[in-house]
Amino acid sequence: MRTRPSIGRRLGAWLDAVPARPRAASGEAIGLVLVLLAFTRLHAVVATDVAVATGNASALQSLERRLHLDVEPGLNRWLVGHDALITPAVLVYRLYYVVLLGVLVWIFLRHADVHRQVRRTFVAMTGLALVVFRVLPMSPPRFALAGVVDVVAEHDLLGGAASHGAGSLTAMPSLHVGWSAWAAYAAWSALRPTHPRAAALAWLFPAVMVADVLVTGNHYLLDVVGSGVLLVASIALARGWGRLAARLAARRDRRPIGG
Repeated sequence: MRTRPSIGRRLGAWLDAVPARPRAASGEAIGLVLVLLAFTRLHAVVATDVAVATGNASALQSLERRLHLDVEPGLNRWLVGHDALITPAVLVYRLYYVVLLGVLVWIFLRHADVHRQVRRTFVAMTGLALVVFRVLPMSPPRFALAGVVDVVAEHDLLGGAASHGAGSLTAMPSLHVGWSAWAAYAAWSALRPTHPRAAALAWLFPAVMVADVLVTGNHYLLDVVGSGVLLVASIALARGWGRLAARLAARRDRRPIGG
């Protein structure tokens, strides 16, 4: 009678099936963790001037009114009037990091062909966002617009204080939307050659996040536009980074031994 392989053997077989990654890729993963830790620390201190952030928010609101884009109060009132949707909206806002982590691990393990480009895009996005936060601190609608209900604070999984903690003046651009768009870009890049329809569906994730940050009063519509600009700029920067790295590697390979 045949016996089933042990769990350890099955796990070993699965790990053997995962494409081997070069040692350098492990170093890149460690570097990415360090980037995230640095971002967490800097995000807490990069925008702390409430007066400046409030003034910038007022200017942005005036621009949206002139362009007839001031949709945030109406969308927020709509969510407040639909109790059944509030908890799902808060869950989407708080738990989207699970999707980001999943995409990072999936790309790292299964799609070495696009890992370096999407990883560089992520790092570039993180750095550029910190620069914008420093130059243009922005109070979110939940702080700066009369009548907007701070839905996440009232129904938060982490407690109401989390919604008012460090980094609360960094509404422009929305990194909830920006990082969600990055996850969609990563999945699209990996799936497009073999599963183009599934690749297109990946963009539903940032679309849901756009709706979520608007109805919960966390971002302005122009913050979302800023997130799109941030992603495009980050992709371009990552590609330039890749070309420069390739040129430096080629120059190093041509260098004579002992030269």
